[in-house]
Amino acid sequence: MKIIEWIIDVITLRQIYVPLVSITIGILSYKIIRKALAKFIHKGKNNYDTKKIKTIIELVSNICKYILVIIVGVIILEAYGIDTASIIAGLGVLSAVIGLAFQDTLKDFISGVTIILENYYIVGDIIIYKDFTGEVIELGLKSTKIKDCTGQVMTIANRNINEIINISQKKATIVLKALTDYREDIDKVETVIKGLIPLLNKIKYVTTNSAVYLGIDEVNSNSVTYLLNIECLQDQKYQVRRDAIKIIKTEFDKNGIKVPYQQIEVRNEK
Repeated sequence: MKIIEWIIDVITLRQIYVPLVSITIGILSYKIIRKALAKFIHKGKNNYDTKKIKTIIELVSNICKYILVIIVGVIILEAYGIDTASIIAGLGVLSAVIGLAFQDTLKDFISGVTIILENYYIVGDIIIYKDFTGEVIELGLKSTKIKDCTGQVMTIANRNINEIINISQKKATIVLKALTDYREDIDKVETVIKGLIPLLNKIKYVTTNSAVYLGIDEVNSNSVTYLLNIECLQDQKYQVRRDAIKIIKTEFDKNGIKVPYQQIEVRNEK
């Protein structure tokens, strides 16, 4: 019985139950906030809006997390009889010291908020930092993580936003060169190319009616090069290019248009 009474006495101690209850409520509150914010992720009008909402939610979640940590910390300190009022009053002097000691951290925090508000970039955008190009996979208050096509991940301090180039908010321009055999009739080839323009415009991620035929670009000894142009989403340009090449090849085959190939001329001189 004495053991049970001792356990009850320990559990009912303010220094024990207040920290446990505060931490539990803090964790549950954070999870509830995350769950509530997650409902807004799929409310974007398009893919870009959805990614932007997701980025803002991540930023708001991080801010809420830090606020909850501070609140729980203050409650726990009060439970141990520490005068938090004097601590809060002294934050003015302390903030000046912290400001000097953590200038870069504060710059990162301010830059993180600026990145969102000014639409520098969002999660899912393709950005260039120095000689590294990758997709933004995480945007926090202090740093941004980007992953390139090989899977390498780079972490960039948010204060470096002036050195970052966002290529996602601008459409990618794809230049296609369709080569045919020199002996193919030009009028026939151009008719086929103009006929496949609607097919190119139907490719997923291609900007509406952006595919155009520009004309003959080059004439060589064994080939003629026809030039086409397409606009699409920056992060889908490689797939769009592959789909476009497939369409061109298929249409050329249907219409019996031959592409150039290396020829070797053999002479038997006597």
